[in-house]
Amino acid sequence: MMNLFLVIFILISSLWPAKALAADISFGVANYLPILDETVRDGDIVSSSPQGFILSKTTYDPMLVGVVTEKAAISFNTTGEAKKYPVVSAGSVLVNVSTIGGPIKKGDPVTSSEIPGVAMKASRSGFILGTALADYEAASPQEIGKLEVALNFHYFSVQRNVKSGLMDIIKLSSLATYEEPRTVFKYFVAALIVLLSFVLGFISFGRVAAKGVDALGRNPLASRMIQLGIVINVLITVAIVGAGMGVAVFILNM
Repeated sequence: MMNLFLVIFILISSLWPAKALAADISFGVANYLPILDETVRDGDIVSSSPQGFILSKTTYDPMLVGVVTEKAAISFNTTGEAKKYPVVSAGSVLVNVSTIGGPIKKGDPVTSSEIPGVAMKASRSGFILGTALADYEAASPQEIGKLEVALNFHYFSVQRNVKSGLMDIIKLSSLATYEEPRTVFKYFVAALIVLLSFVLGFISFGRVAAKGVDALGRNPLASRMIQLGIVINVLITVAIVGAGMGVAVFILNM
């Protein structure tokens, strides 16, 4: 009897239109994840953070994990804990979207937006959620709808001019500063120490080298001593730079 029901299900699935199935089922395997946000909706985008899993709330979020779906084809929940939600990371899934990035056409790259858990059209280089499988338009950017998306987390590159590229770098840097201020501060201090060690080393070498050349012109007979002094100064310069790099590595490993 079980085999008969299975055969009937397969026959119905093969005859039923794919779009009708997509309206109810997200074709992907869901894992249950704890999400820190109080309100989590079906179709919300989930990201990873130092505190845990949260609804994505930054544009082009590089920490994308998946999409919440209540109708996954297959789901695994081994603990049964409360506040866990089924999250799909691969396949096609219905995603909450907005036109805050412009109307979405089939085939457009889709990424996270500033609206928590909501996706938008990607119009510049950055990390994306996947590709839109249908068109989506709305009267207002604040209106939230659902759109089927083929999930494929990766960095999406758009050919842009130099000015736009620099702006992208600045935005990513500001995001990193917001998300990981301690890490950014360590890198800043380490880079500053390395820069200062190079500056001090070359200033010291420049002064001694200039004095050595001047002394060599006045007293050619002392050339060996002067050359030895220059070599020693080079070693001191290397030691200063090496010490600076050593301190920088120590700071980064703290």
